[in-house]
Amino acid sequence: MTAYSINLNPIITLTDEQFYQLCQVNPELKFERTANGELMIMSPTGGETGNYNVEIATDVALWNRQTQQGITFDSSTGFKLPNGADRSPDVAWIRRDRWNTLTPAQKKRFPPICPDFVIELRSATDELQPLQTKMQEYLDNGLQLGWLINPQDQQVEIYRPGQPVEVLPTPSVLSGNPVLPGFKLHLDWLWTEAS
Repeated sequence: MTAYSINLNPIITLTDEQFYQLCQVNPELKFERTANGELMIMSPTGGETGNYNVEIATDVALWNRQTQQGITFDSSTGFKLPNGADRSPDVAWIRRDRWNTLTPAQKKRFPPICPDFVIELRSATDELQPLQTKMQEYLDNGLQLGWLINPQDQQVEIYRPGQPVEVLPTPSVLSGNPVLPGFKLHLDWLWTEAS
């Protein structure tokens, strides 16, 4: 997914309410906002990436439905991170006890919370470095586990607090333990499809 950035800061600084309204009146566009207020506009993904994303998100959602450990979110969900950025990971998950600390109004808008777990799936048009920066931003804001799945290079980068990034070439299975107890994401199908 190609991202375009617009620096509005010399002209206007969008409030949280204005950014939310901008997203609501332009539902056909996907926006994110960096911590310094730069507006990011993402183009839609292609069919291949869209399929990969829904397959991966389905696995997380089915595990969560069985375990009732937390709340699962798709790539349309925006989160207001503690550093002020508004981000929309491809897949996100938050422990139920943390989610329940939010008010009903906070849950309806862009929840002011960093997910416990995120997945970012690199599409054919994504550059790797901005995704790596985004993963680090999630970590800096409280992420407990993150997977950057990179079909182009046939690898997964694993992000955990206080640890160096772990790079796995074509892993068959990723384990969500201990953040997502018992969750396993099988990826052989992805490496076959993407090769």
